[in-house]
Amino acid sequence: MGGLRKLAGSFVVPGPCGVAIRDRLKHPTPQDENVLRAVGEHQGALASRDLKARCADGLEHGADTWASRKRDLTPLSSSRIAGAITKATHNQWALARRCQAAHIQTLETGIRTVRHRLSLRIGEPGTKRAAGGYRSKGEWFHKSRRLAALEARHAVVVADRQAGRVRVVRGGRRLLNTRNHLTEAGLTEEQWRERWEAERWFIAADGESGKRFGNETIRVTPDGEVSIKLPVPLAHLANAGHGRYVLTSRISFAHRGAEWADRITANRAVAYRIHLDTKRGRWYLTASWQRPVVKTIPLETARARGMIGVDTNADHFAAYHLDRHGNPVGEPRRFPYDLSGTASHRDAQIRHALTRLINWAVRVGVAAIGIEDLDFTTEKTREKHGRKKRFRQLISGIPTGRLKARLVSMAAEHGLSIVAVDPAYTSLWGAQHWQKPLTTPRRKMSRHDAAGIAIGRRALGHPVRDGVSPARTELRAWGRTAPPPHDRSDRAGHRTVQAEPGHRGREGTRPPTTDRLPGEPSPNGTRTREPSASNTVRDAPSTQQWVQDSLMRTG
Repeated sequence: MGGLRKLAGSFVVPGPCGVAIRDRLKHPTPQDENVLRAVGEHQGALASRDLKARCADGLEHGADTWASRKRDLTPLSSSRIAGAITKATHNQWALARRCQAAHIQTLETGIRTVRHRLSLRIGEPGTKRAAGGYRSKGEWFHKSRRLAALEARHAVVVADRQAGRVRVVRGGRRLLNTRNHLTEAGLTEEQWRERWEAERWFIAADGESGKRFGNETIRVTPDGEVSIKLPVPLAHLANAGHGRYVLTSRISFAHRGAEWADRITANRAVAYRIHLDTKRGRWYLTASWQRPVVKTIPLETARARGMIGVDTNADHFAAYHLDRHGNPVGEPRRFPYDLSGTASHRDAQIRHALTRLINWAVRVGVAAIGIEDLDFTTEKTREKHGRKKRFRQLISGIPTGRLKARLVSMAAEHGLSIVAVDPAYTSLWGAQHWQKPLTTPRRKMSRHDAAGIAIGRRALGHPVRDGVSPARTELRAWGRTAPPPHDRSDRAGHRTVQAEPGHRGREGTRPPTTDRLPGEPSPNGTRTREPSASNTVRDAPSTQQWVQDSLMRTG
């Protein structure tokens, strides 16, 4: 146990603090599309200019520079649009700074790993916690050159961070690089140009409490009418009073429509964004608002009705239902998904699998779902896993961030809580202590199913390596416990069922299998067997088979 790291405590994940819904602007007229394109291009150019100014300010940014930039944008748009643009700029710059810090951390991790392996002898074996030396002189030489490249890259990024420089691309760096690989992407130059321009448009407005329908710039009425406050240079395109343009398309939010209608009727803040999906040639409107922070339920309350432990894998969720005492109930469940293909396909697969998982949790009546607090940020480095390319691709393909956000948001709508647990040793201990006892001719237990039990027990506050609960399900089927091992040494392992630490008499001798008390004579007055002579210093092991009554753990 000395080599095991200390496990972090389980906790209830806070619920979602925001909501976003989307609907299609159906059948817009050519005039509507022309106005939307004009507004997007104009405000997108202002957003690009403001982002350039913010990046130039670097660490010297303050309230005065913010106010100055907003004053410069107001005559070209409006005060509210200028505020939305500057706020989006600050969010994008802050995101770039966080990504820069994460990149520095990744480089430092790789540098430490390579330096450690270069300091070892060639061919020196590694351990479970650290890799060994490189296998040949050629590999050692190439890794020494890679170390120099990583150090040079690290110095550049650190210098940028100290100077307050960030690398930001409006529209996305990936789409920008696609311009040089149009054939591989299956795009023409015109298609790429259309997508690039659409990604750089800016048609958004922040919500305002107390204003009519919660927004003055992009206003949506309860009957679905959408109108936009045009910027000053485009005021001549207005078809309504006060410089507004009313679209012919109507929207109707099928999802959370009642909640949205309640907000705008009470003039509570709702933010809107309009964007064009160039692949489908469709316009969409997204409404979003914040929810008041709701205090999460206590951990003991989440554990009251049992737990569903979920093991996250590259192609499926392995789930098992446990009662509040940590005993497995029923059969293991698997919810497959496919993470290949486009981002929208992967997201749809995750949502579909989570929907089935949550519906099952509601049917069995639990109050919470236990899941590992996964974070592969430091586990994807090439230097740490070396030639294990398939393993690196495996952990890189699991969308941990999106999975957490989706699961928390979807579970909250069904009144379920999410309990995050430390992922250490769940697969190892689950397979070691739960896979074999629960495997029957009719039930095939995988390593992932056993890990789901380990995760659920840890979320319930029970130790994973407990010797009592695994046999509960099997006692019903077998009617007895497994026989004792051939000796009491550690190599024989634990009994399938054993007394709890606080049980009275757990250190004493076991009761006999007959129905008489210890010390009483046999019903017929004779001994059941003759004593056997011992030809060693200690007594010979008994040949009697112990049979123990079926005991279920109840707390």
